[in-house]
Amino acid sequence: MRYVETAVLEIAVEEDGPADGRPVLLLHGWPDAPRSWRAVARRLHERGFRTVVPALRGTGETRFRWLSTPRDGRAVALAADALDLLDSLGLDRVAIVGHDWGARVAYTLAAVEPERVSALVALALPYQPYGIFAVPRFQQARAFWYQWLMCLDPGASAVAADPVGFARIQWDTWSPPGWYDDDEFEQTARCFLSPDWVPITLNAYRSRFLEGEARDPRYERLAARVAEVERITTPTLMIQGSDDRCDEPAESADQERFPLCQHE
Repeated sequence: MRYVETAVLEIAVEEDGPADGRPVLLLHGWPDAPRSWRAVARRLHERGFRTVVPALRGTGETRFRWLSTPRDGRAVALAADALDLLDSLGLDRVAIVGHDWGARVAYTLAAVEPERVSALVALALPYQPYGIFAVPRFQQARAFWYQWLMCLDPGASAVAADPVGFARIQWDTWSPPGWYDDDEFEQTARCFLSPDWVPITLNAYRSRFLEGEARDPRYERLAARVAEVERITTPTLMIQGSDDRCDEPAESADQERFPLCQHE
């Protein structure tokens, strides 16, 4: 692991694979960590790709450089982090594979900096034109109970009191039987003990629907650009699991119209 310093963060990033291989940026989801890409990264290395796997802001060893920086968890903030990382590594154009939060970041990058993204694979999360968050139909809203909980101040306090326990409930709820074991969760959950994991988690969800949540003004230009984009043009594969207990497969129907190259 190495640490890359940007204007905002010290980003913990894992790089591996052939030094001259084509770069692939792997962006993890929530509540998750870079270690979730191990098997995928190995296969990419076998095929000659170089992988770049950062810990997203608020996760693991990635740290804010300044206490005064707003703990902004919006996708535009995470997308700006990714651009800063690519600039620091001297990477002009990469393929991106993103899961959950990572998928939203990848879509954001394809919307605002399409020349930087050669191809995109998004896992679990459908594309949202204009970056708009809307209350979904009731069946999906029920699966999003954890998001509504965090929008209540007592719920946010409960998450802050036991972030690892909160994350474990999501893993237990979303995963098909046998998907992971206790050791895998425990090792991953170490990344949820970062002092910024709770603030970033809460801000990411609360800022969608509540006024007054922290916003870093440096990302407003990106947010305005996202709000203008209906369709992304980057070659994209969107993969949705048939037994996803969080993002229901029906929510990913008809993604080709945005357009995405393929939907599975």
